[in-house]
Amino acid sequence: MYDHRDHVAEICSRLFASMPRRGQRLKAEQYVRALLSVPGRKTLRNIADWMEGEPADREPAKQSVHHFISNSSWDWTRVRHALAGYVEDTVAPRAWVVRPLVIPKAGPHSVGVDQQFVPHLGLTVHGQQAYGAWLASEHTAVPCDWSLLLTRAWLDDPGRRRRAQIPAGTLPAAPEEVAGRLALDASRGLPSRRPVVIDAEGLDPTRMLRMLVPAGVPAVVRVPASTPLRVDPAVLHGYSERPTTADQLVAGCRWLWRPAEGRGVRAALPVVLPAAPRQPLLLLARWTAGTRGPDRYWLATTPALGTHPGFGTPPGHGTAPVPGTPPGYGTAPVPGAPPGVRTARGAGAPYRSDEAPLALAALADTVELAFRQVSEQTGIRDFAGRSFQGWHRHMTLASAAHAAAVLRDRRAVQGVRAA
Repeated sequence: MYDHRDHVAEICSRLFASMPRRGQRLKAEQYVRALLSVPGRKTLRNIADWMEGEPADREPAKQSVHHFISNSSWDWTRVRHALAGYVEDTVAPRAWVVRPLVIPKAGPHSVGVDQQFVPHLGLTVHGQQAYGAWLASEHTAVPCDWSLLLTRAWLDDPGRRRRAQIPAGTLPAAPEEVAGRLALDASRGLPSRRPVVIDAEGLDPTRMLRMLVPAGVPAVVRVPASTPLRVDPAVLHGYSERPTTADQLVAGCRWLWRPAEGRGVRAALPVVLPAAPRQPLLLLARWTAGTRGPDRYWLATTPALGTHPGFGTPPGHGTAPVPGTPPGYGTAPVPGAPPGVRTARGAGAPYRSDEAPLALAALADTVELAFRQVSEQTGIRDFAGRSFQGWHRHMTLASAAHAAAVLRDRRAVQGVRAA
């Protein structure tokens, strides 16, 4: 019978090959096994107790584990790169998904803890705020890289910086910069150059896209329903150039609604951001049957949008009708919408290029499920140390444990490869 521990050994031998000493590689594997086995919180104390069994004096064991995480010499970035390569080989991911992680804390001493406004929650939280980059397929997802948001209270205080061992080159950065740099680093980390999905509502989409678009990274960015947008005049002529919110635009363009897979409706609308009018984008929305409107909105980069033959000009909005428009096609004002926003009755020309970015956006649900079912069980929120390096090393090994938990059944891994 196959023993999953052999699978853990296989993963660890590949992920920890860059560690210079055999003792470090052994300790890292033990730490991963502890994260998979320790009940309850995966604190350094609990991990050390599990690793050392029941000795009379556990203090040396605790000190050894603390040193390995907080003060050892192994490079977590090389382990993360190896992890991404392993996931690439075994899961066949479709994209990177960048999402926030909030870790509430009671005390003030853990690295990065502060009173912080969390954009996707719209609340101020006392704790740590981080962003993770996940490789995701339709079936599973694994976190492979992490970035911790540090406030000026940490970066402008020499004493706190020294005690937390924060690197000298670390500068204050807005959440958009932290998430954007993480997305850029992730997309460049493997030869495949996967697209990026940023599932972080509340971040400024203009700032995000200004980082990703010049780098040539295909991106799908989650935005609030209140995001001000304009219909792209290069694709749909005759619409008002007055900025309108995302939800009002979707409501006002019923002729672009299409059946989604299974039950439900999807919509895709060519738009531009008022602050970046030269960047063609696709506003995506999807909602299930019986609901009053979409629960999420996304902006997708679409370089060839303006030349797609599927879009025409609906009657009443320009000089030419859409070829093949059925009789009775017309327009009507949208109740409650601003002037210039109208809805079209009937069916317009089909537009198919929304399917790929909508499929990418759906990967955010895969990541959310993997986070709740796996990551929260492998200690992703449990590190309570004061060291910046310790936080990153723990998150790296917790990500390795997540991968081991997801892929521990060798037959399932082989099934994914065969697919």
